[in-house]
Amino acid sequence: MSTIKVTNPYEESFIEELERTSEKEAFAVLENSHRLFTDRTRWLPLYRRIEILENAAEIIESRSAALAKTAAREGGKPLIDSKIEINRAIEGIKVAVKELSHFCGREIPMNLTLSSANRIAYTIKEPRGVVMAISAFNHPFNLIIHQVVPAIAVGCPVIVKPASATPLSCRNLVNILYEAGLSKEWCQMVLCENETAEKMISDERISFLTFIGSSKVGWHLRAKLAPGAGCAMEHGGAAPVIFDETADMDEAMPLLVKGGFYHAGQVCVSVQRVYVHKSMVEEFSKKMTRLVQNLKIGNPLHEDTEVGPLISPSEVDRVHEWVMEAAQKGATILCGGEKLSNNCYKPTVLLNPPEDVNVSQKEIFGPVVSIYSFQERDEAIARANQLNFCFQAAVFTRDLDVALDTVKKLNAMAVMVNDHTAFRVDWMPFGGSRESGLGIGGIGPAMQEMTFEKLMVIKSEAV
Repeated sequence: MSTIKVTNPYEESFIEELERTSEKEAFAVLENSHRLFTDRTRWLPLYRRIEILENAAEIIESRSAALAKTAAREGGKPLIDSKIEINRAIEGIKVAVKELSHFCGREIPMNLTLSSANRIAYTIKEPRGVVMAISAFNHPFNLIIHQVVPAIAVGCPVIVKPASATPLSCRNLVNILYEAGLSKEWCQMVLCENETAEKMISDERISFLTFIGSSKVGWHLRAKLAPGAGCAMEHGGAAPVIFDETADMDEAMPLLVKGGFYHAGQVCVSVQRVYVHKSMVEEFSKKMTRLVQNLKIGNPLHEDTEVGPLISPSEVDRVHEWVMEAAQKGATILCGGEKLSNNCYKPTVLLNPPEDVNVSQKEIFGPVVSIYSFQERDEAIARANQLNFCFQAAVFTRDLDVALDTVKKLNAMAVMVNDHTAFRVDWMPFGGSRESGLGIGGIGPAMQEMTFEKLMVIKSEAV
């Protein structure tokens, strides 16, 4: 029997061993989910879904400390940030409940022409069908919330496959939903092989895929979907920041350091490329370097740790290779640039790496921020836009016209003004386009994606 060994990425110590879901078992789950959905007598009424979600939020709140510790142990995100993740998860469930209070169809005007006379029409929301959720390691509890809770809220059975490195937080959430009153058929976790997950996705019984992970895998899976199946793909980016000569450096610096080194940079919208006006780049570089050198690195379970490990030693090796490549081709290493262990990489700031190296061209997904000097803002925007990513970006300025013009010109789905690129609250739309993804996430938008509008037209001489 195949198993998954869950380890602590900081110490590489054993946590727990879980049984893998066989292909036969996985497809039995899919069949049960499909059978459940096709039997409309078993659909959960709206008030019941609200009750279950409210119960789940209360349970999570009562166990928040333990849930945060589990997330930190298996994923390596510092405990201070894992606690925030659990609080966001609670808020995300509450957002879904609020959305349900006005989650409804709309009236379609009739009687506008002779052919539409004596009719009334309106739409109603209906769930699309079975949802398959494939998740990532970096927010092991809250990502599952964002993929599973919208499905439950709108009445879709959901099958969830967590990252193999972080299945414990997913299991915790699924069990909490059961405890809150959800029957097991409505939400089931599968720990199957990737090949099995791909076969499931291509099955016509899957109506919607929500995927969080690499663009290479995401686009491959999208091509495997059965005709008519919908999807939302959340990949990564190489988030750019435009920092003009009027910006408040002292106010901005803590935000940029947090946005770049939060969870050791393993966030899809982490600050990665900062374009700083030439007149300020020397002072900017010194101040950022000073703050980054003071970051507390270490065991994610310690309350004062700010930067923990990368998810695996191979990721440490990759990040180091990219930094060394940049240095060899002309970048200045202002701080960092070295492995602290098999699992931790020293927070690194690079100055003016060439445009053709990996740190400038790809998502680093590690604790590395690159600073680039510019003379003209449009030049910086053109450089920021040269990649095929389109996710979140930022501009720092005190000039409103500059802010609005930069927002308009940056290739991004969201632009933060005087805030870092990783800002997010759980009720806002969140998603990328181009290489960065497809569709819109966030609790409310995901609920919309997982439903369709059914139109009813009633003909009556009484109207």
